[in-house]
Amino acid sequence: MRKVCVVGVGSTAYGKNKESNREMLTRASLDALEDAGVDPKEVDGAFFGNAFAVTERQGHIGPLVMSALGIPDAPSTTVEAACASAGAAFREAWVNVASGLHDVFLAGGTEKVSTIDTLTATGYFAYGSDYVFEGGNGCSFPGLYAAMATAHMHEHGTTSEDLAEIAVKNHKHAVDNPKAHLQKAVTVEDVLGSMEVASPLHFYDCCPFSDGATAVVLCSEEVAKKLTDTPVYVQGAGRAGSVAALHDRESFTSIPATKRAAAEALKMAGKTVQDIDLFEVHDCFTIAEAIATEDLGLFKPGTGAKQAREGVTYRDGKVPVNPSGGLKAKGHPVGATGTGQIVEAVLQLRGEAGKRQVDGAETVLTHNVGATGGSCAVHIFGRSVA
Repeated sequence: MRKVCVVGVGSTAYGKNKESNREMLTRASLDALEDAGVDPKEVDGAFFGNAFAVTERQGHIGPLVMSALGIPDAPSTTVEAACASAGAAFREAWVNVASGLHDVFLAGGTEKVSTIDTLTATGYFAYGSDYVFEGGNGCSFPGLYAAMATAHMHEHGTTSEDLAEIAVKNHKHAVDNPKAHLQKAVTVEDVLGSMEVASPLHFYDCCPFSDGATAVVLCSEEVAKKLTDTPVYVQGAGRAGSVAALHDRESFTSIPATKRAAAEALKMAGKTVQDIDLFEVHDCFTIAEAIATEDLGLFKPGTGAKQAREGVTYRDGKVPVNPSGGLKAKGHPVGATGTGQIVEAVLQLRGEAGKRQVDGAETVLTHNVGATGGSCAVHIFGRSVA
């Protein structure tokens, strides 16, 4: 397998966007190509994440974007893996370049949900669950993650205050992210005083529905060296799945796919989790960040939710987690989230993250989950070859 580099990144702001999926993803792709110094005609193909094309009655987004880029003959594939759609898309683009089949590929994603009401959007999101047994019986994603939070509390003594501290931390980080959906600081009191969405999760324990698009340019090491003196290397790539239905798993407080995908990526990179300088993890709810950090091996089972309270996971802490603000405050444009995490990783490794820059970051791990963990993509990036 060849060494693969990311040489260009692009992202819209997250939040409510007047543009369509086609327009947002074209804009992000053009920005990524310009950032890379790559002519669209050099692109061999693309994988794009998108989960809810139904909101615009427009599927098959890939050819629309490639046509707008002036390369309609280049192949494209739309990837749907719920919230892990863009992470999965990036993995497929990486395979195409690493295998030697192609030299330059686009990966990205887009989502547009602001055209529908919250109840409808919540229903669409539930399509990513085992709908026959979960969503179709009234169990929304807030409800499923609330079950995970309740189990964590019973097993480990986690409190609502612990979860609230995670929200406080990620909101604080997002204040310094000009593209974040929620650039607003909150307190523990704000979180606990917000309405209860699904016990024990409050409004501020939940990420927002966001519009947005992100894109990255991948290429072989040989091509990258012609484009830049500071390529960002893909050191490891992992993909895995879990039993789709939460109630059929052995545990509500762990996601097997995270463990397997992380192990694959770390093995490829020749690293342990302790070698990673910062993490962008999938925190669609505060409990999701706690469980992710435990499954990745950062903290012992049952202790992940307590780390923000101790300052460990802050940007200037011992183990920086979600300096972008995470899904919780940066936002969650479902089909774009995975490559959005990668955009942040690249900016951090280039030293271009502005006020949210983590000093001395040499390696970054991104962790992107679909639904309650039925899909997972983990990638490791570094300033140098692994």
